[in-house]
Parts: sequence; C-alpha cells; structure tokens
Amino acid sequence: MTTLAPYASDPARTRGRRVAEPPAPTRSEFQRDRDRIVHSSAFRRLVYKTQVFLNHEGDLFRTRLTHSLEVAQLGRSIARSLGLNEDLVEAVALAHDLGHTPFGHAGQDALDECMQGHGGFEHNLQSLRVVDRLERRYPDWDGLNLCFETREGILKRCPLALAERLEAEEPGGVGQRFLRGQQPSLEAQLTNLADEIAYNAHDIDDGVRSGLLQLEQLREVPMFARFAAEVDADHAALRVGEPRRFLAELIRRMLSQQVYDVIDTTRGALANAGVSSADEARQAPPLVSFSDDMKRASVELKRYLFRHLYRHPQVMATTEIGRTIVRELFAAYRAQPMELPPEHRGGDPARSVADYIAGMTDRFACREHRRLYGRDLFAQAG
Repeated sequence: MTTLAPYASDPARTRGRRVAEPPAPTRSEFQRDRDRIVHSSAFRRLVYKTQVFLNHEGDLFRTRLTHSLEVAQLGRSIARSLGLNEDLVEAVALAHDLGHTPFGHAGQDALDECMQGHGGFEHNLQSLRVVDRLERRYPDWDGLNLCFETREGILKRCPLALAERLEAEEPGGVGQRFLRGQQPSLEAQLTNLADEIAYNAHDIDDGVRSGLLQLEQLREVPMFARFAAEVDADHAALRVGEPRRFLAELIRRMLSQQVYDVIDTTRGALANAGVSSADEARQAPPLVSFSDDMKRASVELKRYLFRHLYRHPQVMATTEIGRTIVRELFAAYRAQPMELPPEHRGGDPARSVADYIAGMTDRFACREHRRLYGRDLFAQAG
C-alpha cells in the first residue's frame, strides 16, 4: 500500500458522513464510498449514456461508464506517484458523471432550458443529488451517505446562489468552499484534471473511428503532430499499414506525457506552497495542474475537437434529436404526471420530472418517447 503524503486525504480523519455509521471492519471510509458507488443503480445506467456518440451509433464508442473508468485509472496512476489517496480519487472519478442526462451535453442543455424558472439543471449538482437523495438502497436514509470528501469532489462547480442554499441546508458542508473561495481536496483537483486528460484522448480515438476526424487532418494540432512524428520515427510502417495501431500508440504516448507533466508540475507546486495537511492544501491556490506549455497544448486540442468533432454536422444532427426527445419528455410528464413512476410523483413537480429524465439511459429515453408520442425520431432522421 502506498504511504500517504501529509497533504493527502486520510480516511481515518474524514469529516464524516451526513448520517453517522460505525466503521467497516475491512475497508477504509473511501473504499466503502467507492463500493457503494459501484453498486448503485445510477452507476450501472452509465453504460448506456452518451459521451460524444449516441448509444445506438456503435458498440465501440465510449460511454459515460467507460469514460468514468478511464478517469479512475488515470487518476489512480497520478495519485500513487504523488502520495495522494487513490481510493478517494477512484470514488470521485466513478461518481462524477452519475447525474449526467441521456444524450450527453445536449440533453443537459435541453433539461436546463426546461428547468428555467424551477432552479435550472446542472449535471455536477445532479450527481451530488443522486448520491445524497435519489439512490434508494438503505433502510435508514436516502442516497448513499458518502463521506464529505467524496461529495466535495463530485461537486466541481456551483453558482454562488446555489452555494448559499447548500450552506443553509448543511452548514460547513460542500457548499462552503465556493463561498470562501477555497479549493477542494488535492484528490478532487486531480480527478478533475484526469477527466480532462481522458476525454481529450478518447474523443480523438472515437472521432477517428467514426470517420469524422482524419489522422492527417489532426496533424494541424501541435500536440497531435508532435506525437505523430515520434511514432512515425519509431514505427515507420504503422501509419499506412496499421493505422489503428498507429493511433493507439500515439494516444498512449500522449496520455503518458500528460500524466508525467501533471506529476512533475504538481510536485513543484506542492513544494513551493509548503502545505503539510489536506486542510492547508484547501487554503492554497489550485496545486494540481499542467505546466504552462502542456496547458496551452491541451487548450489547443480542446478547441480543435470542439470545432471539428463536437460541432460536426453529423454529431449536431443526432444530438439535436436527443435534445428534442428530452424537451418533449419533460413536456409530456409535466402535462401528465401520472405517466411518471409513483416514486417520482412527490415533491416539487418540475424537479421530480427532471430527476426522472436525468436518470434515463439513451435507449430508455427513446423508448419512453416512442411510447408517449408514437414516433421514432432517430428512425425518421435515418
């Protein structure tokens, strides 16, 4: 077992759970959180939720589940080198997308539009809502009753007004840092960056596999061009003879270099800051980061993917259908609340509908839309 650095999150010193529980005999508190997340219904549903390409477009593209696993793997690798708590990183990584809607960011945007006037919708907050309230597995509380540190990492962003509401509901809880301008744990900072590393790399892979991106076209991106030249020099025949193997080797090198960059840059930042505890790290500026050069390269890559993949007409056409399905489902359930399952009919009516839709997989949302409206939008488009 890796020895924890003094600034790591120690499960023996956790700020605890919202409902006190006796410790588990064989697992640390963060291991217990990870296990609860893996066994949750929301985690299983990630296998049929869109990352970039909709679920019906192919079996080899990433989903929210495979993305979360990749984030966890990258995060644990970096955490091990820095002496941070791997189990906490893994728990946050596996839970960070639990609140994502079907149809990716298009589904989130559509649900947020529907919820204007009802508090809006944001998937980070929804992920927290899933683990705090919506999972129903235990007899004595709603949600998974996770540790403060795991919940803190799940809530990456939070508007001020919402943070004030969270603080009123839970004084000293996960909303407080947004009001004080503090950072989350180093493990949460690391998971956030591992998320960025993972989706940049796998979106290149999925984009090329889909045919929407071409290897030669990607050489316009400096970071891609650098590693393409390296692979060309070391394995001259791959690019023409085995392009899939060429791309896999290129992405492997790109991931490794970003991981090493984060480790080296963060070690330097930690040494300069002189932090000696997890709480001191929260008071400091962000400490887990890329170097300036790698940050610029990552931003250039993200901008390229935004223009040429996320805004590709083929991607936009399918995600617009997903957006329509979410909007029309919301309208149908608001007009006919008896169409909702009984457990989603109480409380705030609009929020109950949003909770139900956000929990759907892509294919279940399509099936419900066909049931309620009698038409298949994807079949009509095809």
